[in-house]
Amino acid sequence: MAAYTSADTMHRLAKRAMDNGSARSREEAEAMLRGYSIAIEVDDVVAADRHHQAALLAAVALGRRVFLGGVVVAGKLDTPLTAPLPLGRTLAEAVLALGGRIGEPLSGIPVIRIAGAAGPSPAGFCIRPVFAGWRSGIVPAAADGIEKAGPPMALAPMLAAALAVNEAFLYLSGEMPSAGKRSIGLSLWDLTDKNWLDAPAADPELRYLPTQLWLIGLGHLGQAYLFGLGLLPYNNPADLHLLLQDDDSITPSTESTSILSDFTQVGTRKTRAMAKWAESRGFITTVTERLFDAHTKRQPHEPAIALCGLDNAAGRRQLDLAGFDFVAEAGLGRGYADFRSMLIHTLPGTVPASKLWEANDTARGPAETAAYRKLLEDGSLDRCGVTLLAGKAVGAPFVGAVAATIVIAEVLRLLHGAPVNRLIDLNLVNPDHRKVAAQTNDFSALNPGYVPVDPSN
Repeated sequence: MAAYTSADTMHRLAKRAMDNGSARSREEAEAMLRGYSIAIEVDDVVAADRHHQAALLAAVALGRRVFLGGVVVAGKLDTPLTAPLPLGRTLAEAVLALGGRIGEPLSGIPVIRIAGAAGPSPAGFCIRPVFAGWRSGIVPAAADGIEKAGPPMALAPMLAAALAVNEAFLYLSGEMPSAGKRSIGLSLWDLTDKNWLDAPAADPELRYLPTQLWLIGLGHLGQAYLFGLGLLPYNNPADLHLLLQDDDSITPSTESTSILSDFTQVGTRKTRAMAKWAESRGFITTVTERLFDAHTKRQPHEPAIALCGLDNAAGRRQLDLAGFDFVAEAGLGRGYADFRSMLIHTLPGTVPASKLWEANDTARGPAETAAYRKLLEDGSLDRCGVTLLAGKAVGAPFVGAVAATIVIAEVLRLLHGAPVNRLIDLNLVNPDHRKVAAQTNDFSALNPGYVPVDPSN
């Protein structure tokens, strides 16, 4: 078996083209992604604003994992970095650290414009991430933004960036002719509000932040949780203690879906790589390198709230048995047709976790497409290897980033006394068609630990 081709080296979004038959080989699937590139233009007026910087940096971090032809950034980037991420002194240093290129974009490639107001729209694809209050989305570059919602909540720029990268991929892949011409978004405060662009009044201000969280799984979703937590306005980052749990190491394929991994970390334990990043942000970490299973029991001094990023049913069945007071978790679609879908739960709920994930995970993937037959024919993989590769999930980092903002927002809303959602079901092809069900459990007496937000921060 050739070392080059394995389940752990395959780009998880290139796998989509193998599974849906649009690529006849792994090489052709990866060449498709190398043919995709985007430009991000930053208006001088907003270049120093930390929220617009956060949107830019999230778009670069996500985009360079999706558009292998590159992400080029233009604008006033010699400004000091004000977004609270450990990426250097200036915006330019941060862009380069995340894998972006600085320069003028080639004509004809999709443009994401980071701007505070509507502007002229060139021919072709040009969209603008917009955010205010807890509301976030994308609009065509010449369209107006969000009205009356107030100062942005810290996760809103990340959500807007993820939606923008998703939209650009829909456009380049030819999946949606209307991509770039529509306005889509949502309110992290009220997911039932479909009129996200027009707030009747200012959204609630972010006043409280968690002090202890247990992160279960540090791959696609877990790293998106960390990136989102890194954007929160802690006056003293050491106020946040993170317990990081995973038993896996970073592989070459990890980078394709996980926003904080790169090739220099291959072979490193995920817990240690993510603890290093979190500590560079100023957070306090504890790591545990073991499976989350029936033997995992929370101790009284450990975080009462868990953010779960597991991708297997066996682990999820234990989520309400480990002793957490509150769990927020996300499950992502695995196939080429549903990888943009997400199902988010909060626990404990009306149905025990053992029933929610009663069925075992099953391998998916059409292993008989031309691309898989070629792997067999040229000896790159044997039949067992093909089956293993076909069963791996298709994934895109912008999906996990959207899910992460929703999951963390559930915790923030809990701290602010808002009703909690039990179930959120949405797909990024059309997030307006989401389903939301309220929690029936009362969490009002829960005090998991929090610190107030400094209004000047």
